[in-house]
Amino acid sequence: MDETFQFLIRHGYSVLFIWVLAEQLGLPLPATPLLLAAGALAGQGQMNIALAISLAVLASMLGDLSWFQFGRLRGGKVLNLLCKISLEPDSCVRKTEGAFVRHGARSLLIAKFVPGLNTMAPPLAGIIGMRLWRFLVFDGLGALLYIGTFTGLGYIFSNQLELIAARIASLGFSVLAIAVSGLAVYIAWKYVQRRRFIRSLRIARITPEELNRKISEGEEVVIVDLRNSIDFGAEPKTIPGAIRLAPEKVEDGHSLIPRDREIILFCT
Repeated sequence: MDETFQFLIRHGYSVLFIWVLAEQLGLPLPATPLLLAAGALAGQGQMNIALAISLAVLASMLGDLSWFQFGRLRGGKVLNLLCKISLEPDSCVRKTEGAFVRHGARSLLIAKFVPGLNTMAPPLAGIIGMRLWRFLVFDGLGALLYIGTFTGLGYIFSNQLELIAARIASLGFSVLAIAVSGLAVYIAWKYVQRRRFIRSLRIARITPEELNRKISEGEEVVIVDLRNSIDFGAEPKTIPGAIRLAPEKVEDGHSLIPRDREIILFCT
């Protein structure tokens, strides 16, 4: 945090703007520490808190607007691109789409507080065809809520943050080593989990070519389209004869699936 303070003091508002914009464009640059530092500096009279919040909100909205327009143009392919860099790509789209389907534009109000939803919400809004003015209103309010919260906390606890920064600086290399080691262990654990998940899927997986052969040879199979409603809306084509059943409707609609034939499920 001490280095963050010095960095902000030297370069000021331009650093805050560029850093927040980079985070919202998808770069792995967490803006929360910088917002806390900006608030702390404002508490010490070295930054204008209103200007800092305004610039950060503007940067956040510019980044989100880029993803919103990208979602409009490229549809579900945008989500696939974003989830490829996620540590949990198998559940990344499903969890995010589920939250967005349940809450709609209101998701944008709390999106920046929720890992995953922060990056996914803007392109999802574009994919479902949300009106631009509605997106800008809710996204702007969400950005103001998030940025105002952390900048405000930095402002209120500016003296305590300065003491914490000094303490961390005194520990030196050991803090960095612990942080890097912890991150490495977490990534390794998620990688092992993902490999186990993929291995279990391979046991019950069928290729599109195998399914096409079964259909061509007249085998009686039941095909269930389990794509999320957002994915289906973006590309409503499906396999001829497939039963359309959204994931959130499975519990109520499972009786529609015959049990006397081979059942094949497909989703995103």
